This record gives sequence, C-alpha cells and structure tokens, in this order.
Amino acid sequence: MARPDKAAAVAELAENFRESNGAVLTEYRGLTVKQLQELRRILGETASYAVAKNTLTKIAAKEAGVELDDALLTGPTAIAFISGDPVEAAKGLRDFAKVNTPLVIKGGFLDGKQLSADEIKKLADLESREVLLAKMAGAMKGSLQNAVSLFAAPLAQTARLVAALEAKKAEESPAEAVAAPAETADTTPATEDAAPEAETEAATTEG
Repeated sequence: MARPDKAAAVAELAENFRESNGAVLTEYRGLTVKQLQELRRILGETASYAVAKNTLTKIAAKEAGVELDDALLTGPTAIAFISGDPVEAAKGLRDFAKVNTPLVIKGGFLDGKQLSADEIKKLADLESREVLLAKMAGAMKGSLQNAVSLFAAPLAQTARLVAALEAKKAEESPAEAVAAPAETADTTPATEDAAPEAETEAATTEG
C-alpha cells in the first residue's frame, strides 16, 4: 500500500474512532465474504464493521486519543465501530460468534473505558435501550393516569385539591397563615351585599 493510501486509511479509522461511542475488535480469520456480509446485516445501524491492519489501527487510535491494549492488535483484525445501542451491537456480535466460531471477540472500549472480551459478552446480556424505555414507560403509566384523572375531574373536586394544597402550604408558612384571615374578612361583606341584589332580581323576575 502506497503512503498516500496508508494516510487516507489512518485518517478514516481515526475519524471512525472519534465519531463512535465505542468499538469492538474481533479476529475474523476463517470467515467467508458471505459470512462477513451477514454480520454487517445483523449489526445494521448499531455498528459498522470493517477490516483493518493492526499497524494502521494503532496509529489511528492514538491520533483519536483512544487507548488500545496491544494484545488486541494481534492476528487479522476487523473492528465493529458502535454508533447505536452498544447492547444491541454486543448482542449481534456475540450471537453471530456462537454460530460462526471463526469470529473471536478480542475486546474493545466503550465511552473511553477499555473492555475485555468477557465484559463485552456481559454487556450483551443486558437489556436493550428499547426494553428499558418500555419498562420505564410502564412504571410511569400509573402516574400519568393519575394526572389525567386530575385534569378530567369536576371543577369543584379540583378546587378542593387546590385548597388542600394551599392549606398545607399555609401550615408550613406561619406568616401566610396569619395573613389569610384578614383576606377572608375583606371578602365577606361583598358576599353579604350581593345576596339582597340576587333576591331583588329573583322577585322582579317572578313579578
């Protein structure tokens, strides 16, 4: 490979390291072209899978500020650059390796932390982001139903809830509790004055 080609390959690898959430280094010796295509299909949008020379990978990782154990850079290497859910990517690699034994997971890194092959397999045992979100939504369902019930409640019931909250607030704030009777006294005469007017209007209507 000519030097310009090597420089371009290093630049591309370095960019992949920088833009990815993590990467899994694998040994692919013995896999056919068809099997590699199938692995790329399984990984889908969660990760891209590319064959890379160890010497260029080491240089690219250093340029991207990624620390890789030299033990990972032995034998034919192909890298899964993770751009989606890391759990889904780990599951895809693990499940594929179970059926296609030539694929060996060597290790990698995630969010700057180095991972061993065993840690990547444990990552594959976790629940995916979608499953966790579904469980969170289920846990929140009860709270959301309570909120909907409050908004759908009659005005009088809602008013009582608000009044109860205000009473609780007044208990916690003595100064506000003292001011409350004065406000009530001011509004009482207005209520009494309004009553005769209502009676007069009723009498007029009946006449």
